[in-house]
Amino acid sequence: MKFIDEAVIDVIAGKGGAGARSFRREKFVPLGGPDGGNGGRGGSVILRADPSVQTLLDFKFQPEWKASDGKPGSGARKDGPAGQDVIVKLPVGTQVLQYDPEAQEVGDLVVDLDENGKEFILAKGGRGGKGNSFFKTSTNQAPEHAQPGEEGEHGSYKLSLKLVAHVGLVGFPNAGKSTLISRISAARPKIADYPFTTLVPNLGVVQAKGGRSFVVADIPGLIPGASEGKGLGIRFLKHVERTKIIAHLLDLTHLEEDGTESDLEQLFDSINHELKEFSEELASRKQLVVLTKKDSVSSPERIEHFKKRFKDRGFEVAVISSVTGDGIPEVIEALATRVFLDVAV
Repeated sequence: MKFIDEAVIDVIAGKGGAGARSFRREKFVPLGGPDGGNGGRGGSVILRADPSVQTLLDFKFQPEWKASDGKPGSGARKDGPAGQDVIVKLPVGTQVLQYDPEAQEVGDLVVDLDENGKEFILAKGGRGGKGNSFFKTSTNQAPEHAQPGEEGEHGSYKLSLKLVAHVGLVGFPNAGKSTLISRISAARPKIADYPFTTLVPNLGVVQAKGGRSFVVADIPGLIPGASEGKGLGIRFLKHVERTKIIAHLLDLTHLEEDGTESDLEQLFDSINHELKEFSEELASRKQLVVLTKKDSVSSPERIEHFKKRFKDRGFEVAVISSVTGDGIPEVIEALATRVFLDVAV
């Protein structure tokens, strides 16, 4: 399934049915009287966050969502049936914003569907008109008047998906993010030895000890200048905004390729610079530094020395090999501890 995280939709609620103008004409009822029923309300367009929906792809092909109109009332004080509501299922984490199609400008946030099953009436159906029986009074025994139905609400909106995850995996291309998420969850992203293998975010549910589970998002690789549009740019950074913790992956093979500890620290700092350029709040999130590909480094002492450099900067460090599984249980426990100490997403 193609991953689409933005779309524009038009929604139109149903019009209310007209009230009926009707009079009783029955044998042995000489005076009769008004008996026009009310029109049914128009159907509403209702949004629902549904975990079975993962992308906004469908809305590229179906940009218009319209509820049905209410039916008119009839004689014998029969009210018309209400129009059918339309339930629009959206991925959990979808934000709905006002949108001006002519100016192509995005306005204020309307609703954030950040919880499973959350619903919101985006366009309310019009009220049905009152039949003439409603207007009968002691001084107006035979009202001729009946109301037309009201128009339903309508508008254009922009949908913007921000994945809901507890942990965001960030790092340079080929830092081992996809391999790690495939090791700790059932997610199966594309893995290869060339940059930008991951072109879309991936979500995986991780099971920790004690029946605890949390969601991890693998964010496509960042590079210096991403906030200015280089590489994959900042297109996917919004998907890490909701996370409580950032797992920052660094590839230890740089140490084996005549690299130095300061070189790896520069990579770390450059990614954090891009996070800060995108959002000061995002850059201030708690980070766990995860040194990957431990199996490729021949000098354990060098790894320990590098770990100390980060610990001296106030970061907790985990060292793993996704190939051999070394350190994987520990990193799962470290992430789970932080997730469940924090407020849930």
